[in-house]
Amino acid sequence: MGVSKTEMFTDSQNEIALFAKAFGHPARVAILQYLFKLNACVCGDLVSEIGLAQPTISQHLKELKHLGLIKGNVEGTSVCYCIDTNNWTKMKKLMSEFLDQDITKENCC
Repeated sequence: MGVSKTEMFTDSQNEIALFAKAFGHPARVAILQYLFKLNACVCGDLVSEIGLAQPTISQHLKELKHLGLIKGNVEGTSVCYCIDTNNWTKMKKLMSEFLDQDITKENCC
Protein backbone atom coordinates (compact mmCIF):
# COMPACT_ATOMS: atom_id res chain seq x y z
CA MET A 1 0.00 0.00 0.00
CA GLY A 2 1.06 3.54 -0.63
CA VAL A 3 2.10 5.94 2.07
CA SER A 4 -0.54 8.46 3.11
CA LYS A 5 0.53 11.99 2.27
CA THR A 6 -1.68 13.79 4.76
CA GLU A 7 1.17 16.14 5.64
CA MET A 8 0.70 17.72 2.18
CA PHE A 9 -2.67 19.10 3.30
CA THR A 10 -3.74 21.67 5.85
CA ASP A 11 -4.86 20.69 9.32
CA SER A 12 -8.36 21.77 8.36
CA GLN A 13 -8.39 19.58 5.26
CA ASN A 14 -7.20 16.59 7.27
CA GLU A 15 -9.81 17.23 9.97
CA ILE A 16 -12.63 17.48 7.42
CA ALA A 17 -11.51 14.19 5.85
CA LEU A 18 -11.40 12.48 9.25
CA PHE A 19 -14.83 13.73 10.29
CA ALA A 20 -16.26 12.74 6.91
CA LYS A 21 -15.03 9.21 7.59
CA ALA A 22 -17.59 8.99 10.41
CA PHE A 23 -20.35 9.20 7.81
CA GLY A 24 -18.66 6.76 5.44
CA HIS A 25 -20.54 3.75 6.78
CA PRO A 26 -24.28 3.53 7.49
CA ALA A 27 -23.66 1.63 10.73
CA ARG A 28 -21.75 4.61 12.15
CA VAL A 29 -24.54 6.94 11.05
CA ALA A 30 -27.09 4.64 12.74
CA ILE A 31 -25.03 4.54 15.94
CA LEU A 32 -24.80 8.33 16.06
CA GLN A 33 -28.53 8.70 15.39
CA TYR A 34 -29.35 6.21 18.15
CA LEU A 35 -27.11 8.00 20.66
CA PHE A 36 -28.75 11.33 19.79
CA LYS A 37 -32.23 9.82 20.03
CA LEU A 38 -31.57 8.47 23.53
CA ASN A 39 -29.72 11.58 24.66
CA ALA A 40 -28.01 9.40 27.27
CA CYS A 41 -25.13 6.99 27.61
CA VAL A 42 -25.67 3.56 26.08
CA CYS A 43 -24.10 0.50 27.69
CA GLY A 44 -25.01 -2.40 25.43
CA ASP A 45 -28.30 -1.86 23.61
CA LEU A 46 -26.55 -1.12 20.33
CA VAL A 47 -26.31 -4.71 19.09
CA SER A 48 -30.05 -5.27 19.25
CA GLU A 49 -30.82 -1.75 18.02
CA ILE A 50 -28.44 -1.70 15.03
CA GLY A 51 -28.69 -5.39 14.19
CA LEU A 52 -25.01 -6.12 13.62
CA ALA A 53 -22.71 -8.50 15.48
CA GLN A 54 -21.03 -7.27 18.68
CA PRO A 55 -17.51 -7.26 17.16
CA THR A 56 -18.76 -5.16 14.23
CA ILE A 57 -20.50 -2.68 16.54
CA SER A 58 -17.36 -2.53 18.69
CA GLN A 59 -15.23 -1.71 15.66
CA HIS A 60 -17.54 1.13 14.62
CA LEU A 61 -17.64 2.46 18.19
CA LYS A 62 -13.85 2.35 18.28
CA GLU A 63 -13.69 4.36 15.05
CA LEU A 64 -16.23 6.94 16.25
CA LYS A 65 -14.32 7.28 19.52
CA HIS A 66 -11.03 7.65 17.63
CA LEU A 67 -12.62 10.42 15.57
CA GLY A 68 -13.70 12.09 18.82
CA LEU A 69 -17.43 12.13 18.06
CA ILE A 70 -18.33 9.83 20.94
CA LYS A 71 -16.80 9.18 24.33
CA GLY A 72 -16.90 6.11 26.49
CA ASN A 73 -17.00 5.66 30.23
CA VAL A 74 -16.27 2.38 31.98
CA GLU A 75 -19.16 1.29 34.18
CA GLY A 76 -18.53 -2.04 35.83
CA THR A 77 -17.61 -4.54 33.14
CA SER A 78 -19.02 -2.53 30.23
CA VAL A 79 -18.25 0.70 28.43
CA CYS A 80 -21.06 3.23 28.10
CA TYR A 81 -21.01 5.54 25.09
CA CYS A 82 -22.48 8.97 24.41
CA ILE A 83 -21.96 11.85 21.99
CA ASP A 84 -18.97 14.06 22.74
CA THR A 85 -20.85 17.34 22.42
CA ASN A 86 -17.73 19.52 22.31
CA ASN A 87 -16.21 17.63 19.39
CA TRP A 88 -19.61 17.29 17.70
CA THR A 89 -19.98 21.10 17.80
CA LYS A 90 -16.44 21.53 16.44
CA MET A 91 -17.18 19.06 13.63
CA LYS A 92 -20.45 20.80 12.73
CA LYS A 93 -18.72 24.18 12.51
CA LEU A 94 -15.86 22.85 10.39
CA MET A 95 -18.15 20.88 8.07
CA SER A 96 -20.61 23.78 7.72
CA GLU A 97 -17.84 26.14 6.68
CA PHE A 98 -16.65 23.59 4.15
CA LEU A 99 -20.11 22.76 2.78
CA ASP A 100 -21.23 26.40 2.65
CA GLN A 101 -18.37 27.52 0.39
CA ASP A 102 -20.73 27.68 -2.59
CA ILE A 103 -23.28 29.97 -0.95
CA THR A 104 -21.44 33.21 -1.71
CA LYS A 105 -19.97 32.19 -5.05
CA GLU A 106 -21.53 32.57 -8.45
CA ASN A 107 -21.80 29.46 -10.54
CA CYS A 108 -19.04 29.56 -13.16
CA CYS A 109 -20.76 27.36 -15.71
